[in-house]
Amino acid sequence: MHGRMMGGTALVVLSVSVVTPPVGAQQRTVYEDLQAFTDALTYARLNYVDSVNVSRVVGAAIEGALHSLDPHSYYLTQSDWDRFADWQHGRWITTGLFLENEEGAIAVAAVAPNSPAARVGIVVGDRVTEMNDTAVAGVPVQRLQSLLGGAPGTKVRLTLERGSRLSPQTFRVTIKRSPIDVRSTVMSEMIDSITGFVRLQDFKLGAGHDISDALTQLTHRHARQVVLDLRGNPGGSIPAAVEVAAQFLPAGTLVFRTRGRKADSNHDYATDSAGAFRDLPLIVLIDRGSASAAEALAACLQDHDRALLLGRRSFGKALVQVPFPLRAGGVVMLTVARVVSPSGRVIQRPYEGLSYEQYLAMAGTTADSTTSGTFKTDHGRPVSGGGGVGPDVVLPGLPSPPAWWSVVADSGWADAVADSVARVLTGSADDWIDGRDWWRPPLEPFYARVRHLLHTVPADTAVDRVVARVLASRIVEVKWGDAARDRFMLRNDPDIQAALTYFPRLPTLLPR
Repeated sequence: MHGRMMGGTALVVLSVSVVTPPVGAQQRTVYEDLQAFTDALTYARLNYVDSVNVSRVVGAAIEGALHSLDPHSYYLTQSDWDRFADWQHGRWITTGLFLENEEGAIAVAAVAPNSPAARVGIVVGDRVTEMNDTAVAGVPVQRLQSLLGGAPGTKVRLTLERGSRLSPQTFRVTIKRSPIDVRSTVMSEMIDSITGFVRLQDFKLGAGHDISDALTQLTHRHARQVVLDLRGNPGGSIPAAVEVAAQFLPAGTLVFRTRGRKADSNHDYATDSAGAFRDLPLIVLIDRGSASAAEALAACLQDHDRALLLGRRSFGKALVQVPFPLRAGGVVMLTVARVVSPSGRVIQRPYEGLSYEQYLAMAGTTADSTTSGTFKTDHGRPVSGGGGVGPDVVLPGLPSPPAWWSVVADSGWADAVADSVARVLTGSADDWIDGRDWWRPPLEPFYARVRHLLHTVPADTAVDRVVARVLASRIVEVKWGDAARDRFMLRNDPDIQAALTYFPRLPTLLPR
């Protein structure tokens, strides 16, 4: 529009001029595309209504460009990269909380057992909405993960949601950062006189050594069969996954392949030597939180008929990211290859044509029907492709504690009830651990305090069992120590108890 005179003053009406490219224009070169971005940034820097933080805009542009490629390539500033490296090498003082993007939200992917985050009642699936009173919407999950770390004794405040997104339950917790066991193996214990149990929290560098030590100790305690727990394991280092697999396989066994566009991204990963535990009967637990290297390991053991998989379909993320440093600082973590199992399965779920939120919403869902059921294990068992790793035996999902549980846990009342009940307990640890009525004593005094704090307690038998299990584990810990607490959790975990029933059937379920 044009300016016109009003009372001798020119009135200027701003409008947008649209320049239409000529019909039949040729496709732009890379240089021209980069020039277009530079022009847009220059216009914004010189003309935007507020001052422009160019570094922030460029970082957001890089992040957006990487997300347009695939859901798992990302950008880290230099400080975030330094923190990430500290975590990889076990130098982080953190909360024990692991985050992921899920349906456009920042969700809890894993909680390290006995960590500060576990102590305040955070559970897998909770959604983080604020960190230190600042909204997390739009902040890359890797940056938020790095911000959870800090100096020992410092605190981080989180606002979280639980339950339906339409009517979520919101709660706040304050977590004190403190040193936790940063080894990949976080529990190694005997379930019964012949069954060992090992839980892998992730695949840090050195995970192979950790699990070798754990299995050696269990066999010295007369373990003749083992349950390997990969539930909630978000993955980690590829070499670490190969090292773990090598404990269970003969020399020269293919663990998995990586396949990319460039030749230097194509590798076949195989075991260098015969594993010391290659003949040990093995059952592996997986669930929706098992991702990346955890899925690659599970698929390898399944394809070679080396282990029976129990649980729920895994996350469906098996892409290889490689860090590329930027000259101005920061790192681009770029996907360069896909992980392919020994039978030829691509574990990564499809993401072409899906929005980021749609892709994340499909985590752990049924495999793509166009590629499922077309692969065979070494001895001819059918296994599904199309995204994620499907267990050989599907187990029902486990209920989570309600949101009000975290409110009460953060208040310290759960610990107070555990302390009071522990003081009056009689008998031995095994009497309590193996008893059928362990869940009854803590509930009434606990619910009495909850009613005082929240003025109501929803009646739900399934919730009662979940809350009682957590309370009882704390009571056992207070009364008899960490080892007794671990025994209690092992003997009262439905997935683990289900696994025990399948060991006698392994010779027929897993042809060798």
